[in-house]
Amino acid sequence: MIKFLIEKEFKQLLRNSFMPKLILVFPCMIMLLMPWAVNLEIKNIQLNIVDNDHSAISQRLVNKIAASTYFRLVEVPASYDEGLRNIEVGTADIVMEIPRNMERDWMNGKDSHILIAANAVNGTKGGLGSSYLSSIVNNYATELRSEHPEVGAASGVFPSIHLDTQGLFNPNLNYKLYMVPALMVMLLTLICGFLPAINIVSEKEIGTIEQINVTPVSKFIFILAKLLPYWLIGFVVLTLCFILAWLLYGIVPVGHFLLIYFFAILFVLVMSGFGLVVSNYSETMQQSTFVMWFCLLVLILMSGLFTPISSMPEWAQMITRLNPLRYFMEVMRMVYLKGSGFFDLLPQFGILLLFAVVFNSWAVISYRKNN
Repeated sequence: MIKFLIEKEFKQLLRNSFMPKLILVFPCMIMLLMPWAVNLEIKNIQLNIVDNDHSAISQRLVNKIAASTYFRLVEVPASYDEGLRNIEVGTADIVMEIPRNMERDWMNGKDSHILIAANAVNGTKGGLGSSYLSSIVNNYATELRSEHPEVGAASGVFPSIHLDTQGLFNPNLNYKLYMVPALMVMLLTLICGFLPAINIVSEKEIGTIEQINVTPVSKFIFILAKLLPYWLIGFVVLTLCFILAWLLYGIVPVGHFLLIYFFAILFVLVMSGFGLVVSNYSETMQQSTFVMWFCLLVLILMSGLFTPISSMPEWAQMITRLNPLRYFMEVMRMVYLKGSGFFDLLPQFGILLLFAVVFNSWAVISYRKNN
């Protein structure tokens, strides 16, 4: 008996032309894409170096840092304030300021203090970036001592290069400040994108959608009625997350809650449209669940939640531009940690609006009331 039941299941599976293809594509995509795109190694940190000394010693240090695979020297600003402005606009992750008279102080046996300002919106990136710099500078100081053993030999105390690190927007490099806003995005994605798609396909399976199709209810009203409960639940959950983040971790946004809600409405429209597109092309709950989990896994891992986008390979960074989760996560982190206003978030607003128009238009066009 079990032989016939198993044979029946395989025949039913193979009868669906989509599922066998997805079963083959899913593991291939995971094994080929994820190890390259998602890793915990921080690379391509955008660095600005302010060299106030312009000496041979300071230039050698700049060259050693620029040669590191962890950093990308994008600019050598004229002043520290200019470097901080680059962090504000997002063109730099770390600014390092080399003090005046560094070479003279070293040759006279005096310690030097290098100032590092790191964008700590991503606590891990800011902390590891500072650690990488510290390691390079300490190795360089050891190299200088071996080259100039006479410096400090008389007193027996050799000079050192100290790093004074300042974390911008997240002074204590608290990783929870980075993760909690992103987790809120994940919950909204699941509730307002995944669940409505599964619900609509379940209506197809049990046949109730066919009964509704013969009524005078328009497809717009039908779809809206399917989505509204999940939108309400999503915003209740989002509000609950705000309260829990405050009670459990003491995390409150530097910016305004209303701005978060405004962008959340736009993001919910994006993910609802995406869920509707999936449901329109799915015939069974098994198929829709598989597709949604596959898409959500890729979207979440390629959103910058775990791995900073700048640390991904260039081809993976190009893919993330097609990921709406990336832009809403940027909004959440910028409002929570930097206190950004609407005009600071105009690029994210424009891209999310485009996603909303594309997905919802696609959903309307692909929906057939007589399905």
